[in-house]
Order: sequence, then structure tokens, then C-alpha cells
Amino acid sequence: MQFLYTDGEAAHFMNTETYEQIELPEATLQDPLKWIKVNDEVEILFIDDQASDVQVPGSVDLEVTETDPGLRGDTASGGGTKPAKLETGVVVQVPLFISTGERIKVDTREGRYLSRA
Repeated sequence: MQFLYTDGEAAHFMNTETYEQIELPEATLQDPLKWIKVNDEVEILFIDDQASDVQVPGSVDLEVTETDPGLRGDTASGGGTKPAKLETGVVVQVPLFISTGERIKVDTREGRYLSRA
């Protein structure tokens, strides 16, 4: 299904084949919603013909929208991390050399930086 939007109470999804729309309570989807953007394709878990959860991939590629600038000498081999806000609003720790505007791969199970995308 395709993620359409959230309205503060529910997250709305559409079956891309039948155009049927469903909604799930936003409060029960706090973790999965950190990793998906509008128009992303996701798998919905159904139990007894009722939608109950969103299955997100093990890793996602997201753009860094806000982080401190890297400093001269910050390299892949250098240690240290800094917080980075991603396009979905979630904040993860990234290496010092990552800059605003870059796309990174993030592990959705641990909320951890994996690599540049």
C-alpha cells in the first residue's frame, strides 16, 4: 500500500491496485512512521481481515535535512558522531563527515546510520 498522509489521529494508506483506502491509528504506528515518507510503498499487516500494523524495510534511504557542518579533517576513518535530522523528522547519530542534503542509509530496527546512500 502507499502511505498517503497523517492527520494527527490516523495514518492513511491506499491500495495501489484497487485504490481502496484504509486508516490506522497514528498512536499505534509511532515507530514505523519515523521511517516512511508520503507516497512510500509499505506492507500492511492484516490480522483477521483487519489492518493492524505497518511493516517497514530493514533499512531505508533518507535525506539529511539538518545537521552541524562537517569540519576540515572529518573523514570516514575519524571517530565521533553528531545528531542529524532526517526528512521524516527522526534524529539519528551520523559520522562527522555527513552534511545536510546527503542521502544516508539507516537501519530501521536500531535507528542507526549504516552508510551513505
